[in-house]
Amino acid sequence: MKFLFDLFPVILFFGVFKWAEGHPASAQELVMQYLGGAMSAGAVTAAQAPILLSTAVAIVASLAQIGWLLLRRRKVDAMLWVSLAIIVVFGGATIYFRDDTFIKWKPTILYWAFGLALLVSQLFMKKNLIRVMMEKQVTLPETVWPRLNLAWILFFAVMGLINIYVAFNYPLDTWVNFKMFGSMGLMFAFIIGQSLFLSKYMKDAE
Repeated sequence: MKFLFDLFPVILFFGVFKWAEGHPASAQELVMQYLGGAMSAGAVTAAQAPILLSTAVAIVASLAQIGWLLLRRRKVDAMLWVSLAIIVVFGGATIYFRDDTFIKWKPTILYWAFGLALLVSQLFMKKNLIRVMMEKQVTLPETVWPRLNLAWILFFAVMGLINIYVAFNYPLDTWVNFKMFGSMGLMFAFIIGQSLFLSKYMKDAE
């Protein structure tokens, strides 16, 4: 359930983009009606409408996520705050300038921000954030935790590069599909591979 909650803005982004792609005139009308005041001067074309509308919905969804947690007096993970800040800045720039370049960079900036946080915490604060998040669920040898942290750092670095490659070498709709399914598939594959790698250490610890 938490996984779906975290993916809520991405799912809405994908769904709205696909709807707008199939109804460009309606999407264009909605963009001009609700986002016209948030954009620089100039007309919005039907081709621009899907990414502008879906980006706006993703921003609202991210704000709603955190608002819901605050209203229920639940802890808001640092990851959600970082994600909100990035989607507001890069999504806002996409809408204002009517340029999808900014939103295409958003996943890469998010991945690299997570990777950098893991690296900086390990090097300068002597704190393994992966261990902090996982040690209550799994017991691992001391030597494994730094390797696990490094694996996540490399994964986020590579994911950022892959996003850039897909975003700027393929059509926009291909990137949107990759953002929804490709990124999720790679994440699942990494987690499964990580689980298989850790299983022998968990058995040894037992």
